[in-house]
Amino acid sequence: MGYQPAVKKLLDQINSADGKPIQEMTVEENREGLAALYADLVGEPQEVAKVENTNIPAHDGGKVGLRIYTPEGNGPFPVLVFYHGGGWVLGDLDVVDPIMRQITNETASIVVSVDYRLAPEHKFPVPAEDCYTATKWVAENIQKHNGDPKRLAVAGDSAGGNLAAVVPLMAKDRGGPAISLQILLYPVTNFDTTTTSYLENGKGNYLETDAMHWFNDQYLNSEEDKKNPYTAPLLAKDLSGLPPALIFTAEYDVLRDEGEAYAQRLKEAGVSVEHTRFDGQIHGFFWMPTIMDDAHKALAQIKKEMKKQFSATV
Repeated sequence: MGYQPAVKKLLDQINSADGKPIQEMTVEENREGLAALYADLVGEPQEVAKVENTNIPAHDGGKVGLRIYTPEGNGPFPVLVFYHGGGWVLGDLDVVDPIMRQITNETASIVVSVDYRLAPEHKFPVPAEDCYTATKWVAENIQKHNGDPKRLAVAGDSAGGNLAAVVPLMAKDRGGPAISLQILLYPVTNFDTTTTSYLENGKGNYLETDAMHWFNDQYLNSEEDKKNPYTAPLLAKDLSGLPPALIFTAEYDVLRDEGEAYAQRLKEAGVSVEHTRFDGQIHGFFWMPTIMDDAHKALAQIKKEMKKQFSATV
C-alpha cells in the first residue's frame, strides 16, 4: 500500500527540511537532533507510581545506568527490560522516558530502561554486554523492587531491537538469566544493505541507507564484527531454545527484510513467533504516538502478548 497520511506528512516535512543528513553531522549534532525531533512526537510523560534511577557495575569496571518504572498496584509485577534505539550511538533515558511510562501503565509491568554506553565512545561489544549485565542484574534483584523475575521480558527498537535479540542469545550461551519473551521492534539483525527493503526504501523514508552505514561504522570495530552473532543475530547457527518472540516490521523501512528473515528463522528453529508488518509505515513509528496510530496499536499488541506469555509462566 502507499504511505499512511500521517507518514506522508512527516516524510514531506523531513525531506523538505534544509538540515544536513545524519552521515554528514557529528555524533553530538546527531544526538541533539534526535532529542529535538522526538520531543514533540513522544507525547507528554504520564504519571507512574514510582521512578527510580540507579547505577550498576558493568562487566569492565564501568557503570550502567538504569531507570526503573513501577506501575500502580500491589505486585509482584511482570518485568520488561527495555533497550532504546538510536543506532547504538544516539538516544538516552530521557528521550524514551514518555514511552517507558506509557508501557509501564499500559502493561501494568515494571519497566527497566537501560542506559547502555553508546558508540563510538564505546564500540561493540560494550553496548551488548551492558544490556546483558543489566538484564542479569534485573533477574537477580528485581524482587527488591516488587518485580517477578519469573515473568521477565526484554524489548527494544531498531538498534535496541538488535540488543533485545542479542541478549537472549547471550543468556542461552551463558546459562541465564531466564527470559520469557523477546519483543523486537523493527530490529537490526544483520548488516547486509543489499536486501530488497534497502534497495526499495533506502532514500527518503526517514532511515536511509547512508545513515545506516554511518551507524554501523560507529558501532563496529571491523568488517569481521559484522559476522558475529552478537551483532548480527540472523547469522547465529542455532536459534533453538530462545524465548517466544513478538516482532514488528514496517513496510517502508530498510530493516524490514532482515526483521522478517529473523522471524522466519526463529520459527524454523521451533520458537513461537508473533510477527506483524505495519503497512504504509516507516522506521521509528513506535516513538511517535502523538501522530502515529500504529504506535498505540503496537503497544496494545505488546500488552496482549505479555499477558499471553506471562499467564503461562510458572
